[in-house]
Amino acid sequence: MAAIIITNNTALMQRVIDEIKTCYDPEIPVDIWELGLIYELRLSDENFLDVKMTLTSPNCPVAETLPAELEQKLKLVPDVSGVKLELTFEPPWEKSMMSEVAQLELGFM
Repeated sequence: MAAIIITNNTALMQRVIDEIKTCYDPEIPVDIWELGLIYELRLSDENFLDVKMTLTSPNCPVAETLPAELEQKLKLVPDVSGVKLELTFEPPWEKSMMSEVAQLELGFM
């Protein structure tokens, strides 16, 4: 499942995605973008970023730290005016949501 991306500022959105790709689930050697943990990115005309994301499971050991780490990193992206991160488990994450890159990296293809 690819993330839903809503923006009029594609250059800034690309910088946001590049920053997301620096966050890794510590148990899986693939970034959270390629894992399919980002469900939606919405960048307003005022450059306020809304992020909807999930974790590999509700009991994920990094449930407290990974979303906070991502939010802090995104707040530091130049020109982003603010960030609101929403954690959801609907739909539940499954390995079919991973990109082909992630599936290859983890030996699923």
